[in-house]
Amino acid sequence: MLSVTSATRVLVATTPVDLRRSFNRLYCLVVEQLKGDPLSGHLFVFTNTRRNRIKVPYWDGDGLWVCAKRLEQGRFRWPVSEAGQVNLRSEQFSALERFQV
Repeated sequence: MLSVTSATRVLVATTPVDLRRSFNRLYCLVVEQLKGDPLSGHLFVFTNTRRNRIKVPYWDGDGLWVCAKRLEQGRFRWPVSEAGQVNLRSEQFSALERFQV
């Protein structure tokens, strides 16, 4: 489980991505698509087209983790934005996994 504090920024990519990609591809997506720094300690959340999986690259100070979750039933309810990304508060991120359609 990721430890998310009120100081942790959570950036969600609203456009689905191919989650079969490696650490390096997710790292590049953080830089290119979300305009973020993967080594900042903030969370960057990506989903697939079906919205039944998410991946979250996270820098813990030592190395890069890629946390993943796959729903066996249902889909994540995903934010919509013309900008291609949404900033969430830590409590909104925690609630993201509970909302299944």
